[in-house]
Formats: sequence, C-alpha cells, structure tokens
Amino acid sequence: CVHCSSASGHFVFFIIYATRSLIIQIHQFILQEDLNKKMLDGLLEFVKKSAASFWCRDDDWMSRMRASEIPTAALVLGVNMPDHTITFESMTELLHDSLTPFVASVQAKECTAMKQLMQKVLQRLMGTNVMVDEDEAEADLGFHTRDCPQKRVNCSLSALCDWYQSATKKSPVKSPRKRLSSSQSEFLQSPPVVVIFRDLEAFSPQVLQDFILVCSQYVHQLPLVFIFGIATSPSTIQRMLPHSVSSLLCIELFQSLSCTQHLATIIDKLFLTSKFHFKFSAKVLQVLVGIFLYHDFSVCNFIKGLQLSLLEHFHSQPLSVLCCHKQEALVHAQQLNDRDVERIQQLPSFMRYVEEQVPEEQVQLLTSSEHVKGVCQKLLKSLHKYHKNFYPALRCLHVLTSILPKYPLGKQIRELYVLCLEKKVWETQEYDSAMQLIRMLAKDELVTCLQKCVEILTFCKSKKLKKVGQQLQDITATCEKLDSKKIPTDSRKMMCTCAAQSMSTLTLLEMKECRRTRRKTPYEILRNAVVDYIDNLVKTHLYPPESQPLYEVWYYSSSGTVRRHLNATPRTSIQTALSHPYCYLQNEALKNDSGIISSAAPDICIIYKLHLECGRLINLYDWLEAYATVATAAEGKDPSAIEGGKVDELKHARFIRAVSELEFLGFVKSTKQKTDHVARLTWGGC
Repeated sequence: CVHCSSASGHFVFFIIYATRSLIIQIHQFILQEDLNKKMLDGLLEFVKKSAASFWCRDDDWMSRMRASEIPTAALVLGVNMPDHTITFESMTELLHDSLTPFVASVQAKECTAMKQLMQKVLQRLMGTNVMVDEDEAEADLGFHTRDCPQKRVNCSLSALCDWYQSATKKSPVKSPRKRLSSSQSEFLQSPPVVVIFRDLEAFSPQVLQDFILVCSQYVHQLPLVFIFGIATSPSTIQRMLPHSVSSLLCIELFQSLSCTQHLATIIDKLFLTSKFHFKFSAKVLQVLVGIFLYHDFSVCNFIKGLQLSLLEHFHSQPLSVLCCHKQEALVHAQQLNDRDVERIQQLPSFMRYVEEQVPEEQVQLLTSSEHVKGVCQKLLKSLHKYHKNFYPALRCLHVLTSILPKYPLGKQIRELYVLCLEKKVWETQEYDSAMQLIRMLAKDELVTCLQKCVEILTFCKSKKLKKVGQQLQDITATCEKLDSKKIPTDSRKMMCTCAAQSMSTLTLLEMKECRRTRRKTPYEILRNAVVDYIDNLVKTHLYPPESQPLYEVWYYSSSGTVRRHLNATPRTSIQTALSHPYCYLQNEALKNDSGIISSAAPDICIIYKLHLECGRLINLYDWLEAYATVATAAEGKDPSAIEGGKVDELKHARFIRAVSELEFLGFVKSTKQKTDHVARLTWGGC
C-alpha cells in the first residue's frame, strides 16, 4: 500500500503518482489540441492553397502578383509563451503527417545573425550538419557545409533549390502516416517548404529582413511558406519590417483562443467533474489561479502546479490510497491496517462525524477497527455520491447567475466554485443579491437559462438530479406557454402542480401577502417558484466539501507548500541564505542566535552581515579590517595580533571575491562620490 514505509510501498506510491500525472498530461495535450483544432485546420488549409497556387501558374495579373509573394501565416498565440511549445509541436506533427516533410522550426535565441538563421534552416530542411566557413567570403548570402573534410558543399538557397529538385524527383516523398485523399496526395510530388519562426518578436529585425529578401529571390523556384508565431499583436510585423520587405509577404492572420479560455477548459474538464477524484481546496486553487493570472498566463505551468500538488498529496497523506474509483476505494478500505484506522479516527472530519452519533455508536467508532472499516466504506460511497450531485448543481447555479448584472457570484465558473468550496454559498450577501436579480429576469432570459439547466441535469449521472431536470423541463414548457394576461386551463394546472412541488411555505405566505397588495401575473408566480426551487437545490447539494466526512482523502489543502515551490521569492531566499546559512548548509557550527556573525560562516555571509551595520556609503578599508578580524578569529588566532594592522594577501583576495559576489547579487555598487567607498543598495535584512 501507498503508506507503507518499505521499498515496495514507495514503489507503488510512485507508480500511482506517475499514472495519475501521465493521465493529466494526456488530457492536457488532448484539450490543447481540441482548443487549437480550428486554428490548425485553417493553417493546414492555408498551406495547401499556397502550394496549389505555386504550381498552378495562371496568366492573369493578380495570380502573377501573388506568385511573387511568399505565403505567410501570422499566428497570434498570446503572451502565454510556455504554452506555445505544445502548439508548435502539434502544428509540426500535423504538417508532417498531412502535407510535407520539409518543415524547419527556428527560435530567436539560436539565430542572432543572418548566417546562423540560414544555417539552422538549411540544417533542418536538408538534414545535414551545416558548418559556416568564417574565412570564405559570403556570396549571395550563401554559406558552405562540410559533409566530410575533403568535400565542401555550397549551402546557399540556390543549393537548397537544387537539393529540393533532386529530393522530389529522384525518389518520391514518403507518404504521411495518415491516409490522404487523391487531391491531397497530389502535393506529395512537390510538397511546400515551411519555415516556422516560433517567437517573431525576439528576432532581430535586420536578420529577419535580410532573410526575407534572400528568400524572395527564390520564390519562383522553391514553394516557400512562412509561419510567424506572434505573442503580442499582428502590428508587430509592420513594426519590425519596412514596407519594402513586408510587401514581399502574402500574410493571412490566424487567432488562437485566449489563455484564459484554455484555463477555463482545463478547470472544467479536470476539476468540475467527479471523474477525477483528486481535488483542491479553495486556497490551493486560488494560489494556482493567482500565479496564472498575475505571473505567466501559462496553462502548462498550471498543470505543473497540479502535478506538484498531486505528488505532495499522495506523499504526505497516507490515506490518499482511498483517492480512487469507488470499487477500488471500497476494497482498499477493507484492507486498512490498525495504523490506518487510527489515522482515520484522527481526521478532523471523522471526529466531527463521531460527535454527531449516539453514545453507543461513538464507542464502536473509537474502539472497533472492523466497525470503522465498515463505516469508512459507507462514508466513501456518500463522498462519491456527494460529488456526483455537487458539480451539476454548481453548473446550474452558474448558468443562472452568470448573466446577471455585475456578476454577484462571479463571471467565471471557477469563481463560483471557489466560493462554494470556502463556505455555504447561500449564507453570503452575494447570493442574496443574485437571487433578487433572478426574480426580475424576463421570460425569454429565464427560459433560456432553464433550458441550459435541463440539458446539464439530463446528462448527469445522478438519478435524483435527472428527476430534477425533468421537473425543470415541465416548468420550462409551462413558462413558454404563459401569457401575461391569459393562460390556458391545462397550462394553469401544470403550472400549479409544478409550483406546488417546488414552493416552500415561506413562498406561499409571500404570495398570500402579495394578493392583499398587488395581484401578480402568472409568470411572476412561476418565476418565484423557480427561484425557490433552485434555492432548494443549492441548499441541498452545494454544501462545502469540509462538511463531508473523510474529505481529506480527496482534497489537498497545503497552499503554503504550493506557494513556496511555485511562487518563488528570490530576494527573500537570498537574504535568508546570507543571514542564516544554517537553513541551507545544515552545519551545526553555523547555528547561532540571530544577529551574531559566526566566524565559521562563508565569506559572503560574513561580508553581508557586516554591510548591514553600515550606512549608505561603505568604506572598503574599514570593511576589509572588520572582515579580517572575523576571519582571523575563525582560524583560532587573536585578531589583535595582526602584524602592523596589515591583512595578508589570501584574506584580501577572499574579501575582494566576496564583495564582487555581493555586487553581482545587487546589494552594493561602485560610486563616484568616493573612490574608496561602495554604495549600499538595499535596506533591512532577514
């Protein structure tokens, strides 16, 4: 079992973690591909049309003009740079499988000069090791390769054209792994050459301009297609390229979904479902979403946070062995040993459950291991049932409240989800405001929301909620037939029946009171009944998870651990390391009271603590003498015995190196005010 301290137990733990982590990664890639499917399909169609227009040379003026331009796809992917890797990998694989084997993907960090860009493109297209000859003059901006020490091959774009002709004529291009139609297979005889610029903004404008100018000279010989990966705005192309260069490109824009839409889909598919049993507490989810919104907008990093939490949960919570499918969990619950039973009895949620039982049952739960195992199985079934009802009810509430002005319960479903995880949502002021606004919805708005709720409840796994969905469907049908003045007899009976099933005593009293003042229309009566019905649904199924016994088995709540690992604070960490080196070195000689300079500490720690005692300007000679005093004491010598007050060369060199390191970290800098002083840049310390 997972909680076993033996080697086999740890092996099983890592197998379980690796399996769940792999499942999460697979779902991430699938979701990412689904979200980008429309954009990638459009891109593939663009490349096909570009290749077709290259080989179909018409005589009309417009075709000749377009044939002299390089087809260019501008992909606006957003500022979530870490996520772009998955998109480009999917794009490259799609092009390879469906259209062409000639795809070269380059990044700015490896193409700082024109010759490097040309070298990388040719390497990845021709499959050879390109070595640029620095001594030989560059002709036509072409370079040379050495396939062997004796043979030198010209590697200019003209040579690439010759290589392309021979590669497509001598031997047919290998068919893609996917079966293509006859129209698609025509491109295999002369596939396009695709060059992908992953991070366009990071490229040198001059390098990009030179490369485009060179390629434009060969556009009639080589079916080139460019793909620009843009993180900011399409106007980047106009900013980086002058008109004389951009006019050589035939640009078509492709827009990816925003990273917030990606995150919403990830949360919807991985969190708002009972299929995945591992869950986050409200604080952990807020930490991960906060890092996403305020740091990198990266769904990939969000998934890494999910994997970290998964690892921590299965490592730190021995009872996480019960976090699995219902049948497996019931088997594991029956196999719990005495130590596991004690852990269950110590869970806060289980202790609350025990306090709610009669005295005889409390004695059994505290003394009998077999009885605890049986109760544990019952509670696990209840926990699974709770989640089956929780998420459909949550979605229904979100449907009704997401259209309200100012979004009292949040615009995104994750905001409502966090609120429901934290507390009883119906006890909040925001919920009361939402209910009041729903009571003022127009008929068409209410009918639309109810139809969405019916669709949600119809396809849920809970039989109880399916019946609720059927009742809402009847109410919706009645609401559609309502008229503000007249109502058919049959519809009136149906309305009264549905209202009687859903209205509480308080609603009936309200209706009696309203009759004395103003007679309500049939729609207003039914609308109030619907609101009360939804309110009852919320109060029945949207209890926070902490109210459920054994919720600790599924929910990971250590937000501090997640924040410490994912949201690093470099300055605090550096100051802690310099002030208290024991925290990192674990050397007992360094363990002392705060504020005391240990002579056994590393030189940079001694220098740092001495500089904290100085003002804005630090005299280097006085600093050196203070350091020499501490360093001499570390050697077991009397600091006052330094001959002539001179510091030996070794200590002087160590001092210079430590000061340089401190300057590199940004704590001090040279100053022109006094040549023998340095300026202090930070204040305070750990």
